[in-house]
Amino acid sequence: MENVVRPLLVLGGSLVITLLVGWLVDLLLRRADSRHSETPVWGLLRRCRPPLQVVLCTALLRASYVHVRLDPVRDHRAGIGQAMTLVLIAASAWLVLRVAATAVESSYARYATSTRDPARVRRVRTQVTLIQRVVTAVVATVAVAAMLLTFPAMRTVGTSMLASAGVLGIVAGVAAQSTLGNLFAGFQIAFGDMVRIGDTVVVDGEWGTVEEITLTFLAVRTWDERRITMPVSYFTSKPFENWSRGGVQMTGTVFLQLDHSAPVAAMRERLREILGECAAWDGRDWSLAVTDTTASTIEVRAVVTAKDADDIWTVRCAVREQLVGWLRDHHPYALPRIVTSPAVLPPGDHWPELTGARDAGGRDRLDGRVPGPGKAPRTGRG
Repeated sequence: MENVVRPLLVLGGSLVITLLVGWLVDLLLRRADSRHSETPVWGLLRRCRPPLQVVLCTALLRASYVHVRLDPVRDHRAGIGQAMTLVLIAASAWLVLRVAATAVESSYARYATSTRDPARVRRVRTQVTLIQRVVTAVVATVAVAAMLLTFPAMRTVGTSMLASAGVLGIVAGVAAQSTLGNLFAGFQIAFGDMVRIGDTVVVDGEWGTVEEITLTFLAVRTWDERRITMPVSYFTSKPFENWSRGGVQMTGTVFLQLDHSAPVAAMRERLREILGECAAWDGRDWSLAVTDTTASTIEVRAVVTAKDADDIWTVRCAVREQLVGWLRDHHPYALPRIVTSPAVLPPGDHWPELTGARDAGGRDRLDGRVPGPGKAPRTGRG
């Protein structure tokens, strides 16, 4: 009878204590969350209940399983103890990661609610994300090492490996210099405020938004939903455009190639009307001016503003489309065209005066004769 009651007491007692402690901890956290609703830390700590129960139950079983007087337990006591130790280490690492994630997320949430600057919020978000990844990597490494060291054979191997750790460190550093370079570049990006999650960047001619930053790579989501994955060392070794650094407000330009007869003043008034009807324009600034001329066209530049990169794209497309449509409908002569007919010369009486071939007295400067009406001076070709 004792062989049946004792295992039930060990297993049942461990489960009852685990459930009771888990319920009590959850009750205290719920009350703290209701009293301090301004901070999310108590609500986030409730997610630590499962790993806490696993740690507590495993620890109780690890300490009391030796009192179970059953032949299978006596015969495999070492194996059972080893398995429980491994589960306890893994559950403890799980609990530490949950607690660390709770602290990081609560700190970020509190900072995000109290800060109105989106750039600072994105910077803190990038930093806490990388810090959380570093903590995860360190805890996982320590947990795996601790689990391996529970095996007697691995202890001997670990002692011999410590003797050659210096040589192995040098060899590993040379072999993994690219990986280590990306690792340190990730820390430089996180704490150097070079690029943040949510920033609008242009890399290798591609425009997109930074979607993810890890210790080794960075993902950029383009406007057409593609993902460009690049090593973080790229952003520390090559130039790139960051449209969100220093503020997300943007200034954009629209260039039009038009005929010399384009009504610039009327276009300026039309641009004002277009921007007044465009919801994406933020109302900060606008202008329209002739910035260049060629033998056949003029270059007209419209400058517009918007609150971010998405809106500036919308404003530029709207201005370009509506200005061209307005010129086509009301001033078609202003659109660029190719002249295929010869120019019409002025009447013959005015041509010599315009070209300087006749003086103020009406005399031909070349031989004293007045050329007849409708006759143009010779050009020297035939």
